[in-house]
Amino acid sequence: MPSENPHTAEPGGYIGRFAPSPTGLLHIGSLLTAVASYADARANGGRWLVRMEDLDPPREMNGAATHILHTLEVFGFEWDGEVAYQSRRHDYYRHTLEQLKQAGLVYPCYCSRKDWQAAARSGVDGFVYNGRCRYAMPSENPSGKVPAWRIRVPDENIAFSDGIVGDYQQNLAKDIGDFVLLRADGFWAYQLAVVADDADQGITHIVRGQDLLVSTPRQIYLQRCLNAATPNYAHLPLLVNRQGQKWSKQTLAPALDMQQTEQLLRQVTAYLNLPAAPSVDKPQDLLAWAVQNWHLNRVPKQAICTE
Repeated sequence: MPSENPHTAEPGGYIGRFAPSPTGLLHIGSLLTAVASYADARANGGRWLVRMEDLDPPREMNGAATHILHTLEVFGFEWDGEVAYQSRRHDYYRHTLEQLKQAGLVYPCYCSRKDWQAAARSGVDGFVYNGRCRYAMPSENPSGKVPAWRIRVPDENIAFSDGIVGDYQQNLAKDIGDFVLLRADGFWAYQLAVVADDADQGITHIVRGQDLLVSTPRQIYLQRCLNAATPNYAHLPLLVNRQGQKWSKQTLAPALDMQQTEQLLRQVTAYLNLPAAPSVDKPQDLLAWAVQNWHLNRVPKQAICTE
């Protein structure tokens, strides 16, 4: 629920966020991210925002957004300000894309996924786009076909120091290729929306799962293109099953049991290497303990098996 006593950061202070997607219900991995991002924000005297990343209606579960917020409340979380919904921010994303168009940094792509992937090589996050439409003339574009919009990436390393993982870098041209910002079906790509929202909300620190580490150089490049500040990043270890698969909706991670709030909060705080909390009366007390005992440098770097 929105905090009754907002933790207002000083100008230029800490602003963090938790940004679930309503494609399913919160699970143990979601709770780990929520606790870590919340504890890091509050331990640093910062604000903690909640943003619903609801930009892919075909994949979303009916009622999931409401259920997610209710789950956070039951587990004792209090966020600052109103919840932001990406589905209500299309005009802002159009404005952001227009900025990039005016700067000559993006181009329309008429390739079908099947066609360009057939001859593409593998990169660090799927196939690397081969640049087929990068230098196409307008006359080469198929009549009446709606394009996707891609951003040109440089043949240079994008490097940063992660608060948990340490130094990380990618060469976007070799490892990723020009990536999509607006899909041909009219849906906004995650990379554009998340960068636009983080900049608009003044996010200074991002604590999230290591599955998104591979996306970070793309987001840093977009931030540079938009003259936006780059937040501090910390990518949490993934919780995995016996097969080494990340717990997620795709691997059938069970939804959080709201009758087991204390047990589950104690479970994730142990994964984060926090000391065992004393007896408590309510979930908020466990979150307060996590804040009081939070040290980012104690968080494990490697994946954690939960079975």
